[in-house]
Amino acid sequence: MVGPGADPGWRRLGPDPAILAWASAARGAALDVLATTTEPWRCGGTWFVGVDALPNAPDGAINATPFPWQALPLSPEPLHPAQLSVIRPGYPKPSPDETAAAFAYRRDRDAAHLDGLLPVGPMKRRMVKEPHAWILGLPLNDATASPLTVWEGSHEVIRAALLAALSPHPPETWGEIDITDAYQAARRTVFATCRRALLPVRPGEATLLHRLALHGVAAWEAKDEAPAEGRMIAYLRPQLASVRDWLTAP
Repeated sequence: MVGPGADPGWRRLGPDPAILAWASAARGAALDVLATTTEPWRCGGTWFVGVDALPNAPDGAINATPFPWQALPLSPEPLHPAQLSVIRPGYPKPSPDETAAAFAYRRDRDAAHLDGLLPVGPMKRRMVKEPHAWILGLPLNDATASPLTVWEGSHEVIRAALLAALSPHPPETWGEIDITDAYQAARRTVFATCRRALLPVRPGEATLLHRLALHGVAAWEAKDEAPAEGRMIAYLRPQLASVRDWLTAP
């Protein structure tokens, strides 16, 4: 468990009118995306993944509304098109693109994962291919459903495990090293020792996650509420220059 004064690996920001203005503009753009997209919904039609789906500019502005840098503890930098993650009632449901084990992990463990690790090759071994600087979630509508979840303090467990696995190799090769076993062992340690926290947020607020924090999405419960379009959150994850920075920077 995270002790008193320890960094839990996440922060809730706001409410702030600049964050709310951006979220309102992004919601309009998101509804346009959902009305016109040909991207299939996953998890039995309950999850729109929406990678790079929002049409924000590199400075973060969307529909002429500036990105709320002034309300965030972050330095302005070029941004990729935001992910638009939308969850509908019933999430998660089984689907043909997931094994029974993968579905059970999604249902029982929130599909807890570490961003930036990608499955490589026919055996889908995990390697650090996208070393993000930070993860920022901005809710686009007022919903209690399927909040983001995070295992508090998990970023330090993950950091120690992956540094131990990668340190024998030259840092310039770290993105090519199979870390599947080290990652899975660290994940088991996290589940056994770190507190799972639910992080519901409302428009005008934001969630800032440490890039190494293990996180996921809670299942939709009967009491959950959301507008007709489902629970919508925009995610931004700019990348660092190297895997070494990803593991060693604060």
